[in-house]
Amino acid sequence: MANTTNLNIRVDEDLKRKAEAVFSDLGLNMSTAMNIFLRYSVRYGGIPFDLRIEKPNTETLSAIDDVNNNRNMSKPFDSVKALMEDLNA
Repeated sequence: MANTTNLNIRVDEDLKRKAEAVFSDLGLNMSTAMNIFLRYSVRYGGIPFDLRIEKPNTETLSAIDDVNNNRNMSKPFDSVKALMEDLNA
């Protein structure tokens, strides 16, 4: 058996609780789940899933530009009825 050591990490309390629930459903405790993650990371040679910054597509960039330049914006409505009439037109 390999020598073991403690690993102390700080995580959000709610995140920990939700993760423990997921791992429990899988029949794992937090320690076993973290060991699986660490072993797989070593075998994979990095984080074993994509880490990336999502880049907006052309349509989203266009919508952001419209908002920033006050173009193609809807008019204000005085009531829900007026809004619904405009939406259904």
